[in-house]
Amino acid sequence: MYKFIKTYTEQMHAATIYPLFSLLVFFIFFIVLLYFVKKMDKTTITEISNIPLDLDETTTTGN
Repeated sequence: MYKFIKTYTEQMHAATIYPLFSLLVFFIFFIVLLYFVKKMDKTTITEISNIPLDLDETTTTGN
């Protein structure tokens, strides 16, 4: 599989741009995600973190 990908990318012009572009997109995505998490309200974070621990009667019906 790797040999096929390597052969295919060697035939492409400017194939070194694609790994750099994917790294850049990956890095920007996580920087933006980190920014939104840092700016999130602490009460919202507490509510979201307690969702798995809440015992809601509508989700645990005994039928």
